[in-house]
Amino acid sequence: MIVSIALGLGLGLIALGVIGMVVSGIQSMIKGKQDRKKIISMLVPFVVFGAAFGIAGTVTEAAVGTMLFMMAVMFLFMLLTGLRGTFNL
Repeated sequence: MIVSIALGLGLGLIALGVIGMVVSGIQSMIKGKQDRKKIISMLVPFVVFGAAFGIAGTVTEAAVGTMLFMMAVMFLFMLLTGLRGTFNL
């Protein structure tokens, strides 16, 4: 029961965040402040979630898989950025 409530609250917060990002992105595009590539890059987690859902078949497993994948990608980019800064590439 508590897992269902926590997952529901988490998904609700994610939905609110996504709605805020979409509204902000549309406003920025209208004003010409954002590049389309930056806004399209915000869709990556949704694509990863869709692929994970297609593979796993359940929302919970897809959500955990998406989280782990995005954390791994974040760690990789942090590592590459640190190496780039260290060696002045």
